[in-house]
Amino acid sequence: MQMPSALVTGASSGIGLEISRVLAPMVDRLVITGRQVDALRDLEQELGDIVEVEVIVADLSTESGVDSLIGGAGDVDLLVNNAGYGLYGRLVDQDPDGVLGIVDVNIRALTRLGHHYAAKMKARGEGRILNVASIAAFQPGPGLAVYCASKAYVLSLSRAMSAELRGSGVTVTALCPGYVETGFQSTSGMRLTGVEIWSSLPASSVAKKAVRAMMKGRREVVPGVVNWFIPVFARILPIRLQLMIVKASLMLR
Repeated sequence: MQMPSALVTGASSGIGLEISRVLAPMVDRLVITGRQVDALRDLEQELGDIVEVEVIVADLSTESGVDSLIGGAGDVDLLVNNAGYGLYGRLVDQDPDGVLGIVDVNIRALTRLGHHYAAKMKARGEGRILNVASIAAFQPGPGLAVYCASKAYVLSLSRAMSAELRGSGVTVTALCPGYVETGFQSTSGMRLTGVEIWSSLPASSVAKKAVRAMMKGRREVVPGVVNWFIPVFARILPIRLQLMIVKASLMLR
């Protein structure tokens, strides 16, 4: 399916970068935004022979930044809400501004963009939205408390939007990846155990599965056989046991 235009947030690295690469041959116009300007320019140069690329530098932790992105991007047919970050450690030990920044980017900006573009797409009778949640959305996460809570919000919102937009020609897909080889671990300060490393997937593989699911209009996608069992365990295991397992896996002391 050829779509005229797409917007990808958090496109400077990881899943967002790889999704941009997958989408490039599928669209006529690709709008990318992210925190690393040099990386965005490199991606623009890489994909420039395939698709018209527009780079918009915007701080999605601010309302003015989101407004700037919406104004610069204009109407799009595909929205990939990928921008997000987390902080590792006990919530009480974290910087308040950093904590609220997670809420601003992972929740506020995603909701604003989803609301704006879903309404536009519904009016046209066609569109695709991919919201990047996480396998962390299925259980609370001691050590990544706000991040996990924000991803639970993204998953719940995506499911509700999918139901509300059914029959409109607009679909909303939630991507719930497990550990992916991106820059998230270094920026969050998260420690890794053998489980995360063993079950990890390359961002390129996740991106292909995500775009395929989005274009098919699937409600959600959990890449990786091992990761697929986590939502199952989240439904059957007591919360206390889930907390113990997650705390141990994140090596929170």
